[in-house]
Amino acid sequence: MPMPHKKKLIVVVGPTGVGKTEYCIQMAEELGTCILNADSRQIYSELKIGTAAPTEEQMRRVKHYFVGTHSITDYYNASIYEQEVQNVLGDVFKDKDVAILSGGSMMYIDAVCNGIDDIPTVDEETRATMKRRLSEEGLEALVEELKHLDPEHYDIVDKKNPRRVVHALEICHMTGKTYSSFRKRIKKERPYDIEKIGLIRPREDMYQRINRRVVKMIEEGLENEALKLFPMRHLNALNTVGYKEMFEYFDNNITLDEAVRRIQSNTRRYMRKQITWFSHDNDIHWKNI
Repeated sequence: MPMPHKKKLIVVVGPTGVGKTEYCIQMAEELGTCILNADSRQIYSELKIGTAAPTEEQMRRVKHYFVGTHSITDYYNASIYEQEVQNVLGDVFKDKDVAILSGGSMMYIDAVCNGIDDIPTVDEETRATMKRRLSEEGLEALVEELKHLDPEHYDIVDKKNPRRVVHALEICHMTGKTYSSFRKRIKKERPYDIEKIGLIRPREDMYQRINRRVVKMIEEGLENEALKLFPMRHLNALNTVGYKEMFEYFDNNITLDEAVRRIQSNTRRYMRKQITWFSHDNDIHWKNI
């Protein structure tokens, strides 16, 4: 008796601005399938221009999941994303043999491919308390507290990232256990094959593409998009390149030209960070485009 045909998830990764969107749309059209977006900011409906989200015309060509499906006021993380993706794939694979997952958010891709630890969801009271403490005490004080409560996680956490530090402390206070105790790092088995393709271009080409894309964002209305979100700048979803710099401009701390320059520079820096992260994954087959 023949074995049932195993489904396949094609994961297309690469740095911001490399051209993943159009590459994946063409691939999806050829394969007659859909695209699951793996960009942690493009899921928010309010962040279209500044995240270079797929356009309406592109989404008419191929069905996309996880583009503009949530609000910046929603609580969302990689663990929720992992579960939602598995649910969508369960439906997609009922009548398709292949699906495409594409994006540059490293943790989201890792969560789908390898699984993520079952860390408790933080309750609203704890989240509000830690948010207030961050505002009143500052990040440095919370980093020191994490060093005392969970020295193991303190050694590896990004100490300049308030979201990571605060989340670890939320878990410590809410559960009475260390954040480290929930991080088992056990790879989950998936009921489908995973093929990883990495897209890359020469570094100077990437820099020029990023610089041009930021100028295009300004021309398409990034300033107005960011201005509407300015009153909600405290939300974690807006701690994002493209919006942070525009908020500095609205505060009259920098000029618009300087905001554009900083967006370009910070995007290039993020691009290099992505390349470094993906270079550690030996399962990725790289393709120059």
